[in-house]
Amino acid sequence: MPENPRRLIWLLALLAAFVPLSIDTYLPSLPQIAEQLQADAASVQRTVGVFLLGLCSGMLVYGPLSDRFGRRRLLVLSLILYIAASLACMAVREVGQLQVLRFIQAWGGAGAMVLARTIARDLFPQEAARTLSLMHLIAMLATLVAPLLGTWLVLLGDWPVIFLALALLGMLCLAAVILRLPESLPVSARIGSLTHAYGHYLAVLRHPLGMAYILAMGLSVGGMFCFITASAFVFIDYYGFSPRGYSLVFALNLFGIVLASLLNARLLPRRGPLALIGVGSALCAAAAALLLVLAWGGWRAPGLLVAVVMVFMGCSGLIGANCIARLMALFSHNAGAAVGLAVSLQFACGAAFSGLVSLLQDGSPQMMCVLMAASGMGGGLCWLLIRRLERDARAVREGKVLARN
Repeated sequence: MPENPRRLIWLLALLAAFVPLSIDTYLPSLPQIAEQLQADAASVQRTVGVFLLGLCSGMLVYGPLSDRFGRRRLLVLSLILYIAASLACMAVREVGQLQVLRFIQAWGGAGAMVLARTIARDLFPQEAARTLSLMHLIAMLATLVAPLLGTWLVLLGDWPVIFLALALLGMLCLAAVILRLPESLPVSARIGSLTHAYGHYLAVLRHPLGMAYILAMGLSVGGMFCFITASAFVFIDYYGFSPRGYSLVFALNLFGIVLASLLNARLLPRRGPLALIGVGSALCAAAAALLLVLAWGGWRAPGLLVAVVMVFMGCSGLIGANCIARLMALFSHNAGAAVGLAVSLQFACGAAFSGLVSLLQDGSPQMMCVLMAASGMGGGLCWLLIRRLERDARAVREGKVLARN
C-alpha cells in the first residue's frame, strides 16, 4: 500500500469517470455523426445502447478475475484495450463499424470503472461510503465539462477528434497506473480458483437485500440513460438548441449531481448511507411524478423540463455511491464480484431504458419523460423494499445477540 493512499483518490476518480466521459463528450455530435455517416437517428442512438451492453458484459468478467488475480494487472490490460478501440473509432466509415468499436471500447472502460471502485474499497475499508462519494464527486466534476469539451473538439476538428482526446486520456491514466498505483489486493486475500470466484455471483443473486440495492441503482441509471440517449435529439432537433446550448443544458444536470454528491459527503458521517438512499429515492420519485405531468401536457416548456431533470439526475449522487457502499459491506470478502455484478446489472438496466427510448422515440420529449418517470417511481418502490429488508435483518441480528446472552 502507498504511504499516502489518499493521493490516489484523484486517479481512481478519473478511472471511474471513463464511462461517463466516453459517453458525454460525444453526445453533442450525435446529429453530426448521423449526417456524416449517412445513418438515421435511431442507428446512431444505438451506439449508446451498444456501449452499455459492452459495459455489462465486461464488468461481469473483471470483478471475479480481480478477486482471483489482483487488481493492477487487469486494470493495465483494460486501459490498453480502451486506448486501441478509441483510436480505431476515428477511422470508421459507417455506423455499424462505430457500434462494434464502441462495444470494444466499453470493455476497456468497464475494467477501469469496476477496478477503481474495488481498489478504493481495498485502500479505505472503513470509509468506503465517504471515499466512493468523493470519487463520484470528482468524477462528476470531470464529466461536468465533458459535453462542452465535446462541442469545442468538434468545432476544432470534427467528431473523430473526440475519440483522439479519449485515447490520450487513456494513455495518461495508463502511465499513472504503471508509475503510481500499487497492487491493492495481497496474494493472501485472493480467491483460490476462478470457479469459486465466479460462484460468488450466485451468492449475490440469492441475497434479497443485495439485489434490492442493485435494482435501486439500476433504475436510477436507467432514467439517466433515457435522458442521455434522447436528449441531444430532443433539445437540438426538437427544441432547436445549438450544440453549445445543449452542452450547457447537459452541464446543468451534471451540476445537480455534483451538488448532491457534496451534500452526501457532508451528511454521511451524521446520517449514514441508508438514510441518504431514502432521501435520494424520495426526491427521485417526486421528480418522476412531475415528469409524468410534463409528458402529458407541459413538455413544450424546455426550461421546466431542464429544472425537473436536474433534480432527477442529482438524486443519483445520493443513491449510487451509498448503494454500492452498502453492497460492499454486505459482501466484504468478495467485493470484486459484488461490484462487478452490481455495476453490470446497473448498466444493463441503463441499456434497456436506452433501447426503449430509441425504439419508442417520436421526436418529442414525451417518451423520454414517461420512461424516466417509470424508473424514478420504480426506485421509490425499491427503497420501500430496502427499508423493510434492512429492518428484518436488524431484527435477526438483535435476536441472535439476545440468544447468545
